[in-house]
Amino acid sequence: MSAIHAVPSSQAVTLGILAGGRATRLGGCDKAWLERAGKPLVLGLAQDFAQHVDAILVSANRNQERYLAHGLRAIHDRVDGIGPLGGLEALATACRSAWLLTLPVDVLHASSDLIEALSLSETGAFVEDDDGVQPLVALWHVETLREAAATAIDAGDLAVHALQSRLGMARVRLDGLRVGNLNTPEDLVAAGIDVS
Repeated sequence: MSAIHAVPSSQAVTLGILAGGRATRLGGCDKAWLERAGKPLVLGLAQDFAQHVDAILVSANRNQERYLAHGLRAIHDRVDGIGPLGGLEALATACRSAWLLTLPVDVLHASSDLIEALSLSETGAFVEDDDGVQPLVALWHVETLREAAATAIDAGDLAVHALQSRLGMARVRLDGLRVGNLNTPEDLVAAGIDVS
């Protein structure tokens, strides 16, 4: 099912921030608006990548007016409650660039260098850091993702890693990197985020 496509330049890439999760292990807080170094996580990511991508989209299933107030376009999942694949499909459907770089909103160490690192594969790629595989830190060919994600959702096959395997996406090992994420109260403390 994999196909070969032209390797992207940064200006052929949309950043898709995945912020649609329920954060059940964090009491259901909206992680996008947790502040780190005085700035909401989603705004920090958007600002870090703004000069390196063609557009920015956010997969978000709540507080959409809040994103709009900050100039961000938030996209709601077509199918609720199916996890990250729902967000990937929503982003691919809305994306107008040829390529989509996806990042979870709670990623702690990501830079625009990821675009170049993941652009080495013509079938798309995802990161393996020092903590293991990070399937949502990935560069997707949009047209291929759009079709494949819809098919997988309709079939009830919701595993992102299985989708990436079917698409022939490359695993890019980035030594010395831990992208990090925020799943527990302990993760918040370690990242210097106060939710009290």
